[in-house]
Amino acid sequence: MQNQKFSEDERDRPATLSENIPMNENVLLFEESFGLGKDVLGGKGHGLTEMTQAGLPVPPGITITTRVCAAYYANGSNVPEDLMPEVMRKMKVVEAKTGKKFGQSLLVSVRSGAPLSMPGMMDTVLNLGLNENVLNYLITSTNNERFAYDAYRRFIQMYGKIVERIDGKDFEDLIEKKKESRGIKLDVEFTAQDLKDLASEFKQLFSEKTGKGFPTDPEVQLRSAIEAVLRSWNGKRAVDYRRFYKIDDSMGTAVNIVSMVFGNFGDNSGSGVGFTRNPSTGENKLYSEFLVNAQGEDVVSGARTPFQIEDIREKFPDMYDQIKQIASSLEKKYKDMQDFEYTVENGKLWMLQTRTGKRTAQAAIKIALDMVKEGLITSDEALMRVEPTQLDQLLHKHIDPNAKVTAVVKGIAASPGAAIGKAIFNTQKAADLGKTGEKVILVRRETAPEDIHGMIASEGILTQRGGKTCHAAVVARGMGKPAVVGAEQLAILEDRATVGSTTIIEGDILTIDGGTGDVILGEAPLAEAEISGDLDAFLSWADKERTIGVWANADTPTMVQNALKFGAEGFGLVRTERMFNAKERLPFVQRLILSDSSDERKKWLEKLKEFQLKDFYEIFVAANGRPVVIRLLDLPQHEFLHSAASPELEEPIKRKLPSLKEDNPMLGHRGVRLGMTWPEIYEMQSRAISEAKSKAEAEGIKVKAEIMLPLTVTVNEMSRLRSLIEKILPDCAIGTMVETPRAALTAGEIAKSADFFSFGTNDLTQMTFGVSRDDAEGKFLVRYVEEKVLPYNPFETIDKEGVGRLMILATQEGRKTNPKLEVGICGEAGGDPDSIEFFVNSVGVNYTSCSPFRVPIARLASAQAALKKNSSVQDKYRGSTL
Repeated sequence: MQNQKFSEDERDRPATLSENIPMNENVLLFEESFGLGKDVLGGKGHGLTEMTQAGLPVPPGITITTRVCAAYYANGSNVPEDLMPEVMRKMKVVEAKTGKKFGQSLLVSVRSGAPLSMPGMMDTVLNLGLNENVLNYLITSTNNERFAYDAYRRFIQMYGKIVERIDGKDFEDLIEKKKESRGIKLDVEFTAQDLKDLASEFKQLFSEKTGKGFPTDPEVQLRSAIEAVLRSWNGKRAVDYRRFYKIDDSMGTAVNIVSMVFGNFGDNSGSGVGFTRNPSTGENKLYSEFLVNAQGEDVVSGARTPFQIEDIREKFPDMYDQIKQIASSLEKKYKDMQDFEYTVENGKLWMLQTRTGKRTAQAAIKIALDMVKEGLITSDEALMRVEPTQLDQLLHKHIDPNAKVTAVVKGIAASPGAAIGKAIFNTQKAADLGKTGEKVILVRRETAPEDIHGMIASEGILTQRGGKTCHAAVVARGMGKPAVVGAEQLAILEDRATVGSTTIIEGDILTIDGGTGDVILGEAPLAEAEISGDLDAFLSWADKERTIGVWANADTPTMVQNALKFGAEGFGLVRTERMFNAKERLPFVQRLILSDSSDERKKWLEKLKEFQLKDFYEIFVAANGRPVVIRLLDLPQHEFLHSAASPELEEPIKRKLPSLKEDNPMLGHRGVRLGMTWPEIYEMQSRAISEAKSKAEAEGIKVKAEIMLPLTVTVNEMSRLRSLIEKILPDCAIGTMVETPRAALTAGEIAKSADFFSFGTNDLTQMTFGVSRDDAEGKFLVRYVEEKVLPYNPFETIDKEGVGRLMILATQEGRKTNPKLEVGICGEAGGDPDSIEFFVNSVGVNYTSCSPFRVPIARLASAQAALKKNSSVQDKYRGSTL
């Protein structure tokens, strides 16, 4: 049959619901599909088509395009009426190619295949077409009764589980029962009679669970399996995976019908999985595992120990040479590391799949660097190969992926890395134990600013409430500490926590993994993060391409040093309220708030200035001439009065608290309003900055300090406080955080008195949506995303249509007034790759500022954003990472 030709428009046509493409263009033989992309054929179908075109040994087969998946869901989850006639017409061609007849001797596999790799997330049915007649044919034609019954019991098991949704454990229980009765441990030890008995027991189970007999008509089997694969696109595994990796739900899956080749014929057969390079380290060395007398699922399941590449080379030298040659040709064709599957049937090797291989961040970087050196790709293409968020793997400890551990509860993965320590429920106790060198995990319902000392002393943080941008999450990321938040199933009491029947008491050892959200009772083995020169070399390429600065949010000299280590070029947010929460300072802060006069306030402010001067001086020294943007005090006063710093303050605080009470403190007397009503606070902070700057400069240290006013909403606030600050710091840049819709809408006016804007994306998102961040994430936001009310959590990735429009407007209006206006980001979105692309290419920011440990991510993401403007470097070059 001649190759079917497609125009350029057809080749790139997206799979949309509105298209009315004839079914004969949606059910395609592999040789008919060449030229169509992954968006239509799916990754698996595209790989099979490309390998067929290249002349590699691929079993004949058919791809049902992703357009059919779209039609299936548009039709109320019903298979289009004209699908099966076209499938059976193309099956006649497959029969001719194989010399076998479907329903008599030809068996097929029915496999999913999304445009983007989603390994294990959707369903597959193998050995389809088997019934008693075909079984007898297999026995007589192969003279291998064991093989035939092994194929049959596998088919019944897989069909029952995938198509009829029978619990897979029911089949496994029968297998284990048979092993116990025979006194064996492995499936390969089953005799033909054992497998025959299992097939019979499986059919009996099928009838009991479904109320009907096992289907014997191959066409009925095929239709049901196709529908099951289409249905699996919206299965829980697939949906959860897409949500985590932000894969578009509308892509759909293709369905591949592939003539079966068997690795379970005997000792001259087998199945394997290979990678053209090591997916863990990136080493340019063929990596493969192979099981003799097995089908592909056996390799993946881990039930048996496979041969490694060295064993293959020794025991099967001819097969090794063939695999090596094919692997080399695949990598040269795709110019990326490939993950491939193969089966050997009676000594003949067949290729079943190739796709861009999943890899660790370490491997992704090494492969990208090496392929540039080898001349396979350019440095620009290499930068697009690595997913920015995966760089977290290189910066934090993590649970050893080879360890067998079970989580007692799973929360929200808020700050990456793993930590081990004693569960401690009291902040002060955590701080005290931490100071003695004891490793602790601070466990709280939620955290507040006054918990900072306990957080600093802890190895990691676990909370019952909150989301990825809650206090615990934001602070933990800034410190580079692992955190799991929002573990709602965990009931945290004063000195213990319960989840189901498990009780965690104070002092129990916990392991938390802030990269997965897992909480493990006991000590899990950890793997050290490996940071090599490869990362520096790779990010140096990114630095050459990006068009914006990458700064960090840092409140202490240690955070400044960490950020510099990761390549920060400045510091876009130094929060001063956290400096007031230290134990030795809180008494002065509380006395300041309790003061009844300006003179009395100034007395306590002088005490606090000594601390502030030291804070700023140490930060200036650590920053060593890089920009330092200091945000003046923001927090509401009541935040400092949760508990008395000393006994004599208890009664005055009790008397004072009613007058400070606010119905909504976060919208109350805070931010610039505090500076307007108590200007002596901002005056003190300005003097502390001025004196610290002078002290550092006297020692030969260059200082570039900038002052940022929080929560400004009017130009009058901006101009009046600017006048106050300029009297003390006449040559200092003074700007504001843009955190409210009004500030964004009146940015042109505010810019008259501002040298820079910095978008506080967390508060701006809260104010624009009219929600409390923590309440929204704890109550309804997850459901909104699940039910597609919102495409994603706007506190994780910027809401481009709403918040984003305000940011664009504010930037444009501000620069009309002040063409030299510098614009930056200092909220959590400053480290989110999707948001960074929007900030670079739509808002037009000068810099983004994020947590120190997200600086490498921002460096790469901003380079990718710049490269996407270049038509020669597109997402098609981006590889897959784990």
